[in-house]
Amino acid sequence: GYLHRGFEKSCENHTYNQIIPYTDRLNYCSALMNNIAFSKTVEEMIGVTLPDRGIFIRVILSELSRVIDHLVCLAAGLLDMGGQTNYWYLFNPRNDAYDFLSKLTGARLTNSYMRIGGMTHDLYDGWEGDLDDVLKKVDKGIAESLQMIEHNRIFQDRLLDISPVSAAQAIDYGFTGPNLRASGVPYDLRFASPHYYYDSFDFDIVVGSAGDTYDRLMVRFEEMLQSMRIIRQAAKKIPEGPISVANHAITMPPKSAVYSTIEGTMNQFKLVYEGVKVPQGEYYGALEAANGELGFYIVSDGSGTPYKVKVRAPSFVHMAAYPKIIENYQIGDAILTLGSLNIIAGEMDR
Repeated sequence: GYLHRGFEKSCENHTYNQIIPYTDRLNYCSALMNNIAFSKTVEEMIGVTLPDRGIFIRVILSELSRVIDHLVCLAAGLLDMGGQTNYWYLFNPRNDAYDFLSKLTGARLTNSYMRIGGMTHDLYDGWEGDLDDVLKKVDKGIAESLQMIEHNRIFQDRLLDISPVSAAQAIDYGFTGPNLRASGVPYDLRFASPHYYYDSFDFDIVVGSAGDTYDRLMVRFEEMLQSMRIIRQAAKKIPEGPISVANHAITMPPKSAVYSTIEGTMNQFKLVYEGVKVPQGEYYGALEAANGELGFYIVSDGSGTPYKVKVRAPSFVHMAAYPKIIENYQIGDAILTLGSLNIIAGEMDR
């Protein structure tokens, strides 16, 4: 209960754009994915599609956020085993990735960069070089860490055959994301429900076989490499053009229009005070986040604030299965199993 903020109730008293900073605090290890999942759901309710440049920026930032999230999970898990060197191999590139996000969005952890219909501003000059440097450092950190643990007898003895979850059990528990794929189920929303041109990128679904603590960690190592494949492809393909939809009943007009035209002034005033008007109805939208399916179920009454918002947080589901899968194992094993599930308290206790 220490992180309960009443997120879902607070959404009922705020406009859709005002909710975006609150979504940062769900899974704060990959905050941008929460921004994107919520914005994407509202945009689908409205029926708008982002310009291609905006979509590619979201793909790049989603996959970079996935890499950051997995780095945190693996670094903390290895530190729990006493692998402090591995911790720094993985945490140092994570810090470099945060520096990149800070330069782009103005914040390291809780970015609030997205808006309904687009984002606050475009990429900065020289972002390609900075991003490439980050990816090279992540590659190096992964290689150095795997060199120390991949054939390490202690690492294998601590993790192999610990808290295994079969494919059938994982489906029954409602697992998604790396925890589901570690059990051998090749389910990924980027393939199962393609969006943002994911079906045009060349990457693989990473699956395990035993669904044990070892597989849950190793799947994340490989997923980082796949995410970096996507980022590099997207960075090469990203087109020029606008980053947000041109409808100023949804996105803020440029300041030049606000200061010089009555229409621009009125659009800004209405967006700030009334919010984006979403058609009446209810809708569920989801994204393949770092820990699994992150979904938002939104009920709209046609006004600028939602009538109801419900979050489908992957950690909530995974934590529910935790007491069962640690039965008959040692306390030390339970700690490593918890780390391999990557429970994020912010999205579980919201």
